[in-house]
Amino acid sequence: MKIGILGGGQLARMLALAGYPLGLDFVVLEPAPDACAAPLAGHIQAAYDDSTALEQLAKSVDRVTYEFESVPASAVEQLGVSLPVYPPATALATARDRNHEKTLFNELGIETAPFAEVHDLAGLEQAVEQVGLPAILKTRTLGYDGKGQQVIQPGDELEVAWQAVGQVPCVLEGFVDFDREVSVIAVRSVSGELAFYPLAENVHRDGILRLSTCLHGDSHQPLAEDYARRVLERLDYVGVLAIEFFQVGEHLLANEMAPRVHNSGHWTIEGAQTSQFENHLRAILDLPLGSTKPMGHAAMVNLIGDLPDTKALLGLENVHLHLYGKAPRPGRKIGHITVREVSAERLQTRLADIDNIL
Repeated sequence: MKIGILGGGQLARMLALAGYPLGLDFVVLEPAPDACAAPLAGHIQAAYDDSTALEQLAKSVDRVTYEFESVPASAVEQLGVSLPVYPPATALATARDRNHEKTLFNELGIETAPFAEVHDLAGLEQAVEQVGLPAILKTRTLGYDGKGQQVIQPGDELEVAWQAVGQVPCVLEGFVDFDREVSVIAVRSVSGELAFYPLAENVHRDGILRLSTCLHGDSHQPLAEDYARRVLERLDYVGVLAIEFFQVGEHLLANEMAPRVHNSGHWTIEGAQTSQFENHLRAILDLPLGSTKPMGHAAMVNLIGDLPDTKALLGLENVHLHLYGKAPRPGRKIGHITVREVSAERLQTRLADIDNIL
């Protein structure tokens, strides 16, 4: 069985690493010549909307998935004419657009921060009256890791903010005074089997995820699973889905969803009985889903910008280093560390050891 992946970054790389023990082979469609998944897969170097390249991919694989939502929905639709593509194009189109995404959440009874569409400067002025300040102006598409966002405080010039995001369609989101950020990783197979990983608590800095810690028996788990189930069933979803939430008291406010394997689920590689990557492949192949139970207490630390002292990290017990083969660059995810310990206390100690090295 050969799997095609739109995108050749670290998520595609980790999908291939999870798939080889299952006897799977991979081909990635990726415009970058130095795709970090290329050493583990066939590489079609072309734009995601290149019809000829899409035809070549369709002829060389049995089914297709994708690693990030910047892939055009039209590419998924074209591939879907001749072979199965998961998650479905409707899920991709929804997750690509922050307005569509948040509208879907509200239609399903899932709470969000207050938001309003913005198409021009006059619309931004109206949105501020509706949502209030402070708020965050976000491009409707293509924003990630803090990109395409502008914080607006009371007294700020709205025209400056509008220019800062490129004067493109946006949403204005009200600030949320949250207790913490959490995410749920859910998975649904072709035949409708469902599985959920424990919630992860996430810490961001400069708009980029830095730390995800698996939560055991968290009281918000049932609500997060209920919300994820609503989305999975509405979209007839297949594969792994991540939803990020702001927790405010007993409420979970959905921030955004990712129709793919997700950074906050990397702890599952060593920290769960079945990783999110293997379960995504099982789901799209309609194989029985693997157990999502955690093995001990686990966390994930992103490596951002610079290569750390790998010798020192590998000298720590119960620490697993994952490097992506990407050149260091400010703000770039070049790898991650997973930690699995026997207790929450030992996990915190080990995270402190890692922090001292980084």
